[in-house]
Amino acid sequence: MPETSVAHFYDDLADDYHLIYSDWDASIRRQGGALDALIGQDRAAVLDCSCGIGTQAIGLALRGHRVTGTDLSPRAAARAAREAARRGLSLRTAAADMRRLPFPDDRFDTVVCADNSLPHLLTEQDVYAALAEMRRVLRPQGLLLVSTRPYDDLLRDRPASTPPQVHRNVDRAEGEERTVTFQLWHWHDDGEHYDLEHFQLLPAGGEWRVQVRRTTYWALGQNRLAGLAAEAGFVDAEWRMPQETRFFQPLLVARAGE
Repeated sequence: MPETSVAHFYDDLADDYHLIYSDWDASIRRQGGALDALIGQDRAAVLDCSCGIGTQAIGLALRGHRVTGTDLSPRAAARAAREAARRGLSLRTAAADMRRLPFPDDRFDTVVCADNSLPHLLTEQDVYAALAEMRRVLRPQGLLLVSTRPYDDLLRDRPASTPPQVHRNVDRAEGEERTVTFQLWHWHDDGEHYDLEHFQLLPAGGEWRVQVRRTTYWALGQNRLAGLAAEAGFVDAEWRMPQETRFFQPLLVARAGE
């Protein structure tokens, strides 16, 4: 799928992205806390190279880290900066492709690529290019944190959909409104890639308005991703599971080689 279509997917979703969470602010705090515990140092220089509307980046800024956010979607990156400012935080953001990061070598202590962003890249060549860029902008022994869906399990089952998620918005004047989000997955013949239809049911005056957005992912297994990270110059790679980290997805944790 061309990169422009991924950017369009997230540009179109940017205003409604928080509605995929039952409580976005709680998710910001929880995810920021889990990643902060893995970073293990104060005021780290952190790049979130797939920052979206800022869920992880804002969470880490709340923990005192010096965070920069980039995203392929200009609208998402701009919203992340606005949301951070609304919370009294400093978050520099820019629109950028993770395969071509606009920073000098050895710039950051930690690079974060969370929430299943890397599998938008659909070939080993593109994933390697992104990981090589993350390695380039990290200082020696800098920390890499990449989270994906649990694809080893999903590749066995090849699910056709995700369970619905409900976001509740309580307005004193209007009462409670709920938004429902779910996904349909259409697996390719290769058994690894899938087209995703992202449905949001939005309340509209007693009726429902349906918003559908489409994109494509690569169900990238853990050993394959760890192998590409090693090729890109990372060492000591290990997968850490949600029950251990309290992050909502499996995390590949690695260090930049010397």
